[in-house]
Amino acid sequence: MKRRLYFLLPDVKSARVVHNDLLLAKIDERHQHVIANDKTDLEDLPEADLRQKTDIFRGMQIGIVLGGLTGMILSAIAVSMNMIVQGIEVWSITSLTLGGAFLGAFASSMIAINVRNTHLKQFRHDIEIGKILYMVDVRYKRIDEILDLVRGQHPEADIRGFDPNIPAFP
Repeated sequence: MKRRLYFLLPDVKSARVVHNDLLLAKIDERHQHVIANDKTDLEDLPEADLRQKTDIFRGMQIGIVLGGLTGMILSAIAVSMNMIVQGIEVWSITSLTLGGAFLGAFASSMIAINVRNTHLKQFRHDIEIGKILYMVDVRYKRIDEILDLVRGQHPEADIRGFDPNIPAFP
């Protein structure tokens, strides 16, 4: 299981030094994510993608649940009103439930892709004034090691804690 650590850094120069130190600590670049305001040029730092910047996965999860429930309810109503051919009721309920889940996931993820990540709400002001948000995904066993590395070598870093867990799919 991995945890996402959060650091606020004053500028791109210090973010680059942290990046290099994390690479030396064998934290792969794909597990490092940087977010800055639109005016900041991150150069070759690993910029966060849609998975980190938006609520796309949360929206997809909500859409699967709501769409699946809607499909299940509508198919149950159709079966109870004899609108489904006798003998394929189970197939109808299953297919409408899965279709509703798929449609719900698609629609809600298209909406959620335009919504900022709610986990990053606490950092928005700092990012807007020019600070760099550095996120690192590390195994639970390495949290103390990485925190000690950043505290010891980068006093300018504002360590802002970590998420309790990161879903396996992102």
